[in-house]
Amino acid sequence: MMMRAATYHQFGKAEDVLRIEHLAIPKAGPNQVVVKMFACGMNPSDTKLRSGTSRQLTDSWQIPSSDGAGIVHELGSGVPSFHVGQRVWVFNAAFLRPNGTAAEYCLVEDWMVVPLPDTLSFQEGACLGIPVMTAHRCLFSDGELQGKTVLVAGGAGVVAHYAIQLAKWGGATVITTVSSDEKAHHATLAGADYVINYKKENVAYRVDEITGHQGVDRIVEVDFGANLHLNAQILKPGGVSVMYAYVAAPNMPLPIPALMSKNITLKFTLIYTITPEQRRQILSDIKVWIAAKKPIFAIAHEYPLEEVVQSHLAIEGGQKIGHIILNI
Repeated sequence: MMMRAATYHQFGKAEDVLRIEHLAIPKAGPNQVVVKMFACGMNPSDTKLRSGTSRQLTDSWQIPSSDGAGIVHELGSGVPSFHVGQRVWVFNAAFLRPNGTAAEYCLVEDWMVVPLPDTLSFQEGACLGIPVMTAHRCLFSDGELQGKTVLVAGGAGVVAHYAIQLAKWGGATVITTVSSDEKAHHATLAGADYVINYKKENVAYRVDEITGHQGVDRIVEVDFGANLHLNAQILKPGGVSVMYAYVAAPNMPLPIPALMSKNITLKFTLIYTITPEQRRQILSDIKVWIAAKKPIFAIAHEYPLEEVVQSHLAIEGGQKIGHIILNI
């Protein structure tokens, strides 16, 4: 049997290299699962890989996208924890593997599959991978948040949208920064306690005012280079800044005296390469979070699989607020 899949065989612009092909439906080997996909979650990492700016292809072809949701189609040997027809969400599918989620069927390792609660749609399930897992890792890798103050940079971003919600769930006071009134509204709906428009306000002054001159305990950072000096200023002694992305690779001296005098920790995270133990804790907490309070999902646009090029262009355009989803 055959399936439709988005593919590319070389790096380049979306309109030049992406196409829809008919491929054989993959077969599940030991400890593997084939998922019939209904929704695919798109991420900036998908466009970076396709453009050739992140790493080499692991095969002569690539089905893009790591996140998605669907139902179990086939189980390989040694996978007793799932059953055919079960609703699931998947993550990491395209990291160092050619079998991404932008296809009618996706072959994944069993640890990449998570039960999808009946309370969530497949489109919502496709949002749970990289963005939510990254947000959790940035927030909780240094312990609990109860009573802490967290600053989430770029509060209208996809990861930030869930970082705000998870931080509130964890008991933190949340400050976030945005660049427009529309983005401020989006961050407020996510639950931010304080929203600072960095184009209109002095962020350091406002944080100092909000925290009673104490500073913030943790920062979830989307642009390490741009905000490094600001973060050294607004973190309290012993504070932690965790970077999960950057706009351009920073080439600058660290403000070592400021960082050292406060015993500040700079951390970097990539959700693809965390340890199995860290991954299990994240997935356990996501399950509890969903059960305790249904997440607020922000889906900017949904495209059919045949419009995969448009989905990549929407991400690269940088104007959307929320997820881009492919409906399979």
